[in-house]
Amino acid sequence: MDRYEALRHYFGHTSFREGQDVIIDALLSGRDALAVMPTGAGKSMCFQIPALIQEGVALVISPLISLMKDQVLSLVQMGAPAAYLNSSLTLSQQQEALRRAAQGRYKIIYVAPERLNSPDFLHFALHATISLIAVDEAHCVSQWGQDFRPSYLRIAEFIARLPKRPPVGAFTATATPHVKDDIRELLSLQNPKTVVTGFDRPNLHFSVRKIPTMRERDEALLQIIREHGSDSGIVYCATRKSVEEVCDLLSDYHVSATCYHAGLSDDERRSNQDDFRFDRAQVMVATNAFGMGIDKSNVRYVVHYNMPKDLESYYQEAGRAGRDGAEAECILLYNGRDVHTARWLIEHSETRYELSEDERATLIERDLERLKQMTFYTASRKCLRKFILNYFGEHASEHCMNCSYCAEEARVYVPAAQPKKEKREPGLLGALKDLRNRIARIKGVPAYVIFSDETLRDMAERLPTTMEEFSMVKGVGEVKLELYGPDFLSILRVYALAQLHGQSIPDKI
Repeated sequence: MDRYEALRHYFGHTSFREGQDVIIDALLSGRDALAVMPTGAGKSMCFQIPALIQEGVALVISPLISLMKDQVLSLVQMGAPAAYLNSSLTLSQQQEALRRAAQGRYKIIYVAPERLNSPDFLHFALHATISLIAVDEAHCVSQWGQDFRPSYLRIAEFIARLPKRPPVGAFTATATPHVKDDIRELLSLQNPKTVVTGFDRPNLHFSVRKIPTMRERDEALLQIIREHGSDSGIVYCATRKSVEEVCDLLSDYHVSATCYHAGLSDDERRSNQDDFRFDRAQVMVATNAFGMGIDKSNVRYVVHYNMPKDLESYYQEAGRAGRDGAEAECILLYNGRDVHTARWLIEHSETRYELSEDERATLIERDLERLKQMTFYTASRKCLRKFILNYFGEHASEHCMNCSYCAEEARVYVPAAQPKKEKREPGLLGALKDLRNRIARIKGVPAYVIFSDETLRDMAERLPTTMEEFSMVKGVGEVKLELYGPDFLSILRVYALAQLHGQSIPDKI
C-alpha cells in the first residue's frame, strides 16, 4: 500500500493538503521533519500515513490523555490498529497493551512523555522495530513557548538510547522563530525537512464585541449561544472563578454546560471533558487549561469571555472551532478591565522551570509586549484576519470579508448582496446527524468519530444512492464504507426518491 492508497483506504480522501505530502515523503525516506501547520490542517495524517504503510510500529509522543483517546478512537474506527499508554490505564491494562505491542498487533502507539523512560516501556522500545517517532505539540519542549512541559526535555535522551535511531517528526501549530530553534535543538533533530504552511483559517469568522459592563457581557454570551442552537461551543474565561460563574449562569438559563479548569480533580476534568466530547454537554466553559490538541471537529463557535494575554493563545484557542473545515465563529467579548486581569496574571505567574531571575524578568517583559499587541487587536480598525496574519509574519489582503470589521465595511467594498450559496434541505442533514448520533451511542464513541460534519454535508450535497457513489464522499474510507454505508444509504435513498418525484422531503426517517 502506498501513501495515496492509504489516504483513500483509511481516511477517505483522494488528495493531500498543502505540506502533507512533503512531510510524509521526508519521514518515509528516513529524514527528520518539522511541521508548523495550523489547527485543522491535518498534521496527524503526516505521521499516521507513514506509520500505517511501513514495517514496525510508530511511537507518537503526546502531552494530553484526551488527545490520545480521540486520535486512537478515530484510527480504530478507520480500521487502523492503534493504542495508547498513559495514566488513565490501570497497570494491568498497560501491561496488556505492551504485550500486544510486542506481538506486532499495533501500527501506532500514543504515549505520554512521562512514560518513555519507565522500565517496562523502555524494555519494549529497545526490542521493537520502531518505524518513526512523532512528537506532537512539539512547542511544549520550549521554555519560551506557551505550553512548556519539562517532560519533553527527556525525549531526546530516550531517542538516543534506542539501538537504531528512527526518523523523528516534530509537529506544532504554534511556533515563533525562537521556539522553532528550540524544537530543532532540544529534540536533537537531524537536518529536518521543515514545512511552515500558512496560518490562515478561511472558514473562521472573527469578531470583537466591546462590552461596557459585566451584565452586558453575560447578555451577549447568552445571545450568541441562543443563535447557535444545539451547536457545540467553547467559552474561554481568564480565571477559575469566572469559569464557575459563567457555567452557573448558563445552567440557570437551561444551557447544557460543563466546565474545565486546573482546580478540578482529575476525575472531574475527565468526566466533564467526556461529557463535551460525547455531546452530552453542549458548551464547555474553561480556562486555557482546556483544549490543546482537542480533536472535537464539530465545534461551531469559540467565545472568549475575557481577553487572552496574547494573540498566540487567542489564535490557538479560537482555532478549536471549525476543525472540520466548515464555517465557524470566533468571538472576543472585550472589556477594558480584561487588560488589568491579564497584566496581573502575567506578573504573578509561577516561576518557569529552572529560570533565573533575569530570564523570568525577560519573559514578563516579553509577555507584557504580547499583551499590548492583543489590546491593539481589540481596537483594530482594519480587517481582523489581516491583523492576525500580519502578526504572524504573513501577508494578507486588505479585506477578508469574513470578520466583524469587513462586515461593517461591506457596504463600501462588496457589491449589493452578491448571492449567498444555496443550502441543501436541512431536514436531510438533520436525519443524517440523528443516525450518526444513534450509531455513536451504540458504539460508545463521540459522534464526530463516526463521520465529521463535513462528511455529512458532502453526503447531503452528493446524495449518493449506491455503495460505489457513497465511497466517493469525503472522509469515507473503506472500513467506514462497509460499516456504515448501508445504514446511511437507506436514508439517502428515501430523500433521493422523494426529490425525483417532486415530493415533500420527510423530517424524520
